[in-house]
Amino acid sequence: MNQRPIIALDFSTWQEVEQFMQLFPEEEKLFVKIGMELFYQEGPIIVRWLKDAGHEVFLDLKLHDIPNTVEKAMRGLAKLGVDITCVHAAGGIKMMQAALRGLEEGTPAGKKRPLLLAITQLTSTSEADMHHDQLIQVPLEESVIHYAKCAEAAGLDGVVSSALEVSGIKAATRQDFICLSPGIRPEGSVAGDQTRIVTPAQARGIGSTFIVVGRPITQAKDPYQAYQTIKEEWSRSI
Repeated sequence: MNQRPIIALDFSTWQEVEQFMQLFPEEEKLFVKIGMELFYQEGPIIVRWLKDAGHEVFLDLKLHDIPNTVEKAMRGLAKLGVDITCVHAAGGIKMMQAALRGLEEGTPAGKKRPLLLAITQLTSTSEADMHHDQLIQVPLEESVIHYAKCAEAAGLDGVVSSALEVSGIKAATRQDFICLSPGIRPEGSVAGDQTRIVTPAQARGIGSTFIVVGRPITQAKDPYQAYQTIKEEWSRSI
């Protein structure tokens, strides 16, 4: 397990990110997530800025396209030096294999390849949504575990899933298969658009490798204190 929660920088502009980062001591090195909202508006330079400041970065772009396109995109993203990136498992084993090739080919000599994870089912997706919108009629957990097994077969490092499915994933794959869990909400937090949520302590007990926390930190009255509280709860028994 990673000792720091990953902070989702769900902002639209560099200025917002800079203002947020100023709330933390300069010596506090963070693990942050950059998603589509920020990356599509600010581009690769925001990644380089955060990496140059000593922070770790999960670049969460959820690639999902034909294998050739994803391979070429990953070849370019690998040059940014991010620590984790991801694709949609729904793209299939061939696409995931292509993504991994792209990362391996694009990683500069002497540098560590970014971890590659596969999105299973979004934590905003309920079982009813999956049945109705995706026409996947098996139970949601079965769908998640199937995607995890496909990701393992493709050679990926792990998956992104709700912590609620981590035990099943570990049983179906291997114990060191990475499970990164978003949808983390401390006790008393507003769920927002998440439907499958757990607390940091629950995720720790279940066996998540990483957790991602956004609004409970970024929208807190005191983001640094909120981060420290969640970090303490998450890392208590690591």
